[in-house]
Amino acid sequence: MRFLMDFMSGVSYFINQAISETKYRGLKEINFEAPLTRLIWIAATLCISTSFFMSKLLISDMSVVVMENGQQVTKLLPDLWWQLASIISCGTLAAVLIPEFTKIFTSSHSKHVHEIVTASREGGPSLTILSGIVSGNFSAFWNGILIATLMASAYFVSQYGLGNIMGAHGSIFAFGLVAFGFLCMGPVTIAVDSYGPVTDNAQSIFELAQTEQIPGIKEEIKRDFGFDPDFKRGKHYLEANDSAGNTFKATAKPVLIGTAVVGATTMIFSIILLLDKEGLLALSLTDAPVLLGFICGGAVIFWFAGASMQAVTTGAYRAVEFIKKNMKLDKKEADIEDSRTVVLICTQYAQKGMWNIFIALMSITLAFAFFDPNFFVAYLISIAVFGLFQAIYMANAGGAWDNAKKIVEVDLREKSTPLHEATVIGDTVGDPFKDTTAVALNPIIKFSTLFGLLAVEIAIKMKEAAHAGHRADYTPVFGVVMLALALVFVWRSFYAMRIPKVPELAKH
Repeated sequence: MRFLMDFMSGVSYFINQAISETKYRGLKEINFEAPLTRLIWIAATLCISTSFFMSKLLISDMSVVVMENGQQVTKLLPDLWWQLASIISCGTLAAVLIPEFTKIFTSSHSKHVHEIVTASREGGPSLTILSGIVSGNFSAFWNGILIATLMASAYFVSQYGLGNIMGAHGSIFAFGLVAFGFLCMGPVTIAVDSYGPVTDNAQSIFELAQTEQIPGIKEEIKRDFGFDPDFKRGKHYLEANDSAGNTFKATAKPVLIGTAVVGATTMIFSIILLLDKEGLLALSLTDAPVLLGFICGGAVIFWFAGASMQAVTTGAYRAVEFIKKNMKLDKKEADIEDSRTVVLICTQYAQKGMWNIFIALMSITLAFAFFDPNFFVAYLISIAVFGLFQAIYMANAGGAWDNAKKIVEVDLREKSTPLHEATVIGDTVGDPFKDTTAVALNPIIKFSTLFGLLAVEIAIKMKEAAHAGHRADYTPVFGVVMLALALVFVWRSFYAMRIPKVPELAKH
């Protein structure tokens, strides 16, 4: 099934290419977002059709053996094929609808992005930042409601057939199939996400190369390639493409984080089943460990958001400090060695921040798993929920700021104006939002859940071995030690990465 889904994604490329060549050949102005949107819908249509066709072909005559009145009875499941296909399609639809919801808040055609531009013109950088935050918050709300609706739809369908196969845990299986449906759109999601960096770098290369200023370059291009170059129009195309790339970079991030959350939910259910099997399950909102787990999960997400941006902020500060002291910004060409030094500074702080965060997260996961399994389950649920909304908010706020700047540059053509300066500040804030913290929350959720599943099993086995051998249970002690180690690296992620005080403030 998964191979066929990937194959259909490949087929959708060729279909979309044929449509685009027919529709746009000879046109001088096009909406660069339209072909990418069409690609996503074509791929989704093919994947959903394949799900229903293959389910009908493979399991339309499936049956199960059940016990009725003390006797084994073979029961046919004629509706199971369309129920499974429908649940998978909920995930596929999520991978289509989430980008559409995201474009409402991040596209260069979005009213929210236009509002950022309008606010920036009148209120400067402060209103740029505030209006972008508003857009990000609203987008998190609507994307969250969409994901919840599709998961609820999958759960509703699971109540009419999956129970005969999965028993009382049909809903768990259903959420796993939703994650599978998400992943069916993986090739297309990755493709449209990759479109953004390609267009961004292409536009940057054009500006940095300054090809149009080379003496005799037009004649050389005409001689070697047979056409008259229009550098002004080419620059416009690159900037418009970059704007479309910004939009689809933004649309891909909520899809990927949604996949992580739905998949994490399924793995959390696995931990719950493990605890139930061992007789340790006590998930109640009136139970103190559960409430504490919810609180700690949210705390860890906000720590990570701050720590990841702290590394970016300090690295940027050190780079700017070096540039001001050692580089002449009025030179026409950049010095290669100076550029390498700037890259090295940024890389060093990125790596330092990464190691602090990784060790802290691993230690926290081990510590909480060894404290109490029910506390840990609540912690993982909180990680997934808080991480989902924090990632969507930061990704879409960053995308909105990015395209607000593009509107000023491409549509309004107001570079080097106060309006442009305000939107550049917004874009500068948005870059660590969307390109650092938002994307990194995806592996944070996955790592916490996967590693946590192993950690909680180890903790349970250690407790059982201690009780069976009438020995002292040292798992809480181990948890305290790991928590202490985690707090050391949490401290390092902030305070060892701080920007030093200026001499005037150091005296106070």
